[in-house]
Amino acid sequence: MADALGVAVVGFGWMGRVHTRAYARLPHHYPRLALRPRLVAVVEEVPGRAEEAAERYGFASATRDWRDVAADPRVQAVSVTAPNFLHREIGVAMAEAGKHLWIEKPVGLTARDARAVADAAARAGVQGAVGFNYRNAPAVEAARELIASGEIGAVTHVRIRLFSDYAAHPDGALTWRYERARGGSGVLGDLASHGADLARFLLGDITSLTADTAVFVPGRPRPAGTTAGHALAPGGEPGPVENEDYVGCLLRFASGARGVLEACRVSVGEQNSYGFEVHGARGAVSWDFRRMNELRVSRGTGYQDQPVSTVHVGPGAGEFAAFQPGAANAMGYDDLKVIEAYRFVRSIAEGTPHGATLADAVHAAVLLDAMAESAASGGWVDV
Repeated sequence: MADALGVAVVGFGWMGRVHTRAYARLPHHYPRLALRPRLVAVVEEVPGRAEEAAERYGFASATRDWRDVAADPRVQAVSVTAPNFLHREIGVAMAEAGKHLWIEKPVGLTARDARAVADAAARAGVQGAVGFNYRNAPAVEAARELIASGEIGAVTHVRIRLFSDYAAHPDGALTWRYERARGGSGVLGDLASHGADLARFLLGDITSLTADTAVFVPGRPRPAGTTAGHALAPGGEPGPVENEDYVGCLLRFASGARGVLEACRVSVGEQNSYGFEVHGARGAVSWDFRRMNELRVSRGTGYQDQPVSTVHVGPGAGEFAAFQPGAANAMGYDDLKVIEAYRFVRSIAEGTPHGATLADAVHAAVLLDAMAESAASGGWVDV
């Protein structure tokens, strides 16, 4: 029988709920996992929300203060799903208290923040996982293997896009996400962090980059009270947007490949349009999150007019077999977080990292800082 692992969730917005459901589903998809999560505590500063979460999801206790969790001996692992500006303080404190960390990207506001959390975890000897969920898609893992095999030849260039419309409405509430001090670098941390991780996951280290950023919705109304998600606040007192709506970046890889990374949170007509196209000397592979279980693959010896095929991934690709029995049976976003939870808990059980780690968060954060530096200077930045 699996041993119990006491877990807490700090921050109970949408992502806190996603983490909680992922923990609950682990025994269904991974019945042989040596540890079984037990929901011990939930933290949320909005009055009544933690108590509601405890009642709905079965947490043993609820609190408004994350320090209660750091001091709780029942808790061995913590999900940090609070706003970005709290990641460093909470992450370092939990690691120093001996708690394993599953923390959402971008792990603070800067590379310095991410490194502080990673260093604290290393000193404490705790495992650290990071919410780079798109690398967990079985099709993405299959694409990585295809690229590494050399089947499409030496990679020449890649295009990575992360376009969404969640901030496109000019009446979108001016929450912490749009403040430099609490939301950091805007779309860089929110979406481009995923792109930075995917670029490195698929193609290896990046050596230099140049970037441009823009704010397309310069002002937003302040909300009258507590908001959830990306709520509208029509008629609210206007205030300035302090961080980026858009980033476009050129990348140079250690392999010699070139890349383009674009991310935008105000792309009208685009809903979660995330994906990549990787081109090699004799083939190509592409992926679209909205068709998560498919790859578009071109391979052969034709070069010109070479056909492209749609490949439906199935058992044998990543963790697909833990969810579906055959190819073309769909998986969804929440399944990626279950995979993330599995790799986090497995890391704790085995004492060996599995999946995206705090070191990966540091690498991505270094790239984001370099993008911001390049946008400010107008030049190339070595990373």
